[in-house]
Formats: sequence, C-alpha cells, structure tokens
Amino acid sequence: MVGTKHGEAGEQFGASSVENVKAGANVAPDTGKPLTKSMNFRFACGFALVSILWALPFFMGSSVLLPHVFDGMKGVSAEGAIAVVNSVSSIFSLVANIVFGALSDMSRFKVGKRTPWIVLGGFIAAVGYITSFNAHSLAIVVVGWCVVQVGLNCIIAPAVAVLSDRIPELTRGTFSALYGAGMIVGQQLGTFVGSFFLSNVHTGAIIGTGIFFFSGIIVVLVWPREKSAATNDTKVSAVDLARSFIPPTKNCRDFYLALGGRLVFVIGAFMISGYQLFILQKYIHLSLDASKTALQLIAVITVITTIAASAISGPLSDFLQRRKIIVAASTVLFAVGLAIPFFIPTATGMYIYAALAGIANGCYMSVDQALNVDMLPNPDEAGKDLGILNLSNTIGQVLAPVFTTQVIAMTGGYKMVFPVAIVFLLAGTFFIMAIRKVK
Repeated sequence: MVGTKHGEAGEQFGASSVENVKAGANVAPDTGKPLTKSMNFRFACGFALVSILWALPFFMGSSVLLPHVFDGMKGVSAEGAIAVVNSVSSIFSLVANIVFGALSDMSRFKVGKRTPWIVLGGFIAAVGYITSFNAHSLAIVVVGWCVVQVGLNCIIAPAVAVLSDRIPELTRGTFSALYGAGMIVGQQLGTFVGSFFLSNVHTGAIIGTGIFFFSGIIVVLVWPREKSAATNDTKVSAVDLARSFIPPTKNCRDFYLALGGRLVFVIGAFMISGYQLFILQKYIHLSLDASKTALQLIAVITVITTIAASAISGPLSDFLQRRKIIVAASTVLFAVGLAIPFFIPTATGMYIYAALAGIANGCYMSVDQALNVDMLPNPDEAGKDLGILNLSNTIGQVLAPVFTTQVIAMTGGYKMVFPVAIVFLLAGTFFIMAIRKVK
C-alpha cells in the first residue's frame, strides 16, 4: 500500500510538473502572462507584415527594377552589375544584422528596446532605395543599395528578436512560420508588382521607397505596445560582438552539413530566380511586354504553390517525426523544376518550373529551420549559431550571381545556367542526408 501511494504521488507530481512546464512555456517572457486572443492576432498579423513589407520592395528592386536599369546603362554588363551590387552590399548586411541586434539588446528607450530600431530601419532603407534609383552610375547604385541593406537589417534583427522577447515558447514556432511565409509572399509580390513598372522605373522606385518608409511604423502599430526599456541593464561589449562572428568548434559536424546544405540550395535557387527577367528576354526571347506578363504569372504560380506546400509540409514533418527526407526531397524537386526550362525553353516551361520550385521552396522553408534548431551543437548559443547559419542565405545570394555570370561568359548564354544550378541543388541533398543527429 505504501508503495502504491508513493507511486500515485509520483505520478501526480510528474503530471503537475508537466503542467507547470507547459504553463511556463505558455506565458509571454516580457509580461509573465499568457497572450490574449487579441494579442495573438495582432502579433500574427505583425510577424507576417514585417517580412512582407521588407521583402516586397527589396525584391521588387533587386530582382526586377535594378536588372532592368542595368540593362539600359551604357558601358555596364547587367549581369556583372548585379553581382557587384550583391557582393558589396552583403558585407553591410552581415555587419548590420549583428550590430543592430546588439544595439537593440541594450537600448533603454521608454517606447521599448526594439520598437525605435524597427521604425528607424524603414527610414534608412527608404533613403537608400530612392538613392539607388536616382543614380546615374553603378558606383552610386552600389552605395544606395548598401544603405538599403543597413536599413533592412535594422528592421530584421530587432523584429526577429521579438520572438524571443514577447512570444510564449509554445507558440513561437507558429509565429516564426508566419514570418517565413510572409517573406516568401513578399518576395513574389515584389516580382509581381515590379513587373508593372518596367516601363516606368521611377514610379516603381517611389512606391518601393514609400513601402520601406512606412514599414516599421505599420508593424509597431499593429503589434501590442512594447513595454518601456528605460531600466534595461543589458550590456553588450565589443568582445561580445566579436564573439558573435565565431562559429562553433565542438560537436558541430551536423551543424556544418546543415550550413553547407542551405548554402548550395540558396546558390542553385538564386542562380535562376535572380535573373528571371533576363531569362525571359534573352533565353526565352520574349518581348518586354510579354516578359512583364510572364513575370506576373510566375509570381502568382509561385505564391500559390509555396503557401500550399508550406501549410502541408510543416505538419507532415511533425506527424512523421522526420525532417531530413522532406528537406532533401524538396531540393530534388527543385532540381527537377530547373530541368524543365532547359529542355522546354518556352514561357510554358518557366511556368512549370515556377510551380515545382514553389512547392519545393515551401517544403524547404517550412522544415529546414526546424531541422537546424534540432541539430544545434549548443542550445545555450542558439541565437549566435542560428545567426551564423543564416549567413548562408546572404553568402548564397552573393555567390549565385558570380556563378551565373561566369557560366554566361563561358557559354555565351543562359542555357547552361540551369544544369549548373541543378548540380548545386543536388549537392544539397547529399549534405542534408549526411546529417546524423536528426531523422
């Protein structure tokens, strides 16, 4: 009887402990209270909006309007100009992300430690945007786009930190998914909207500038008001900032496989997506008007398939308790999509590519982040290590134009860009499947 009572007490204690853990994980870190339905809704809208509002003008400029401007700039190789802009501005992106993240950590503003930086970032990006599109030389465009990257990361670093500051642990994954989905939607909306302004770049630039200018203001008004940070005692030294650049050195085999897998995926994907306008004009041989229509349809197809795939693949991964196979399969599917325009160099081939790439991208974006979190070498340094993993996105977008430009220079056209991109994507499959820590 005594043993039975102890067993019952142990079960009750265990159940109580689990309930306490769940209760603790369901409260907002900044208030110690659960979020109300209204607050959940406002945060959900805010996290979707923050990524849409930066991705839309950014990709509107980088994927559509700037390539068109470079194509008409005398004495400049359009493909080479894109590579220069991405390479130089990425340096500012890398540094700004870490610096603004640290500055927002130790801010002591009465309106909150993240809020002012998010608003300021929109203003800075707007100044850089309008500078780039009023420039008459490649050098000034580069300067302006570097300012855009600084402003962009002044928005992103504090906004992503809000997940940790204000969102309960139990629902953090949902809000993170909303942010990721918003980024994909914003990217495709940028292509869609930008295509309408190929004949009037100046108007498009004004619209992009306006979106950036109000982006931070809109987001902080939608989110519930942040508490005052006037008593914030967080300090970040120069040593702490420097340490943020140091990658892990112990139990990190799978970490670097994941980093390599994402890097080659981004390279392969952006070798094509960053040059869609040129591919439609110079490889498919469409007129400017036909290219605009095709870009719009590609964007619509990609948004629909990406959102559908994201909604299915995330829950499926949780149900199956499998990450690697879904991520690896998505890279293979993307590679198949890239093969279609190689064999069918028509607008229809590009539409099929858009559908398959959208499905693959939706699966990849939904599950890859969960895979990365699952195999971090040290959970106590999750923020730093995830930041390093995210460098693969920036570095991949820098290297993609370099490879595309080299392939065009060696072969005289875009046709061989597709098989080279396929090789990168398939290499990502081997990186992912070699990971041991995660199923």
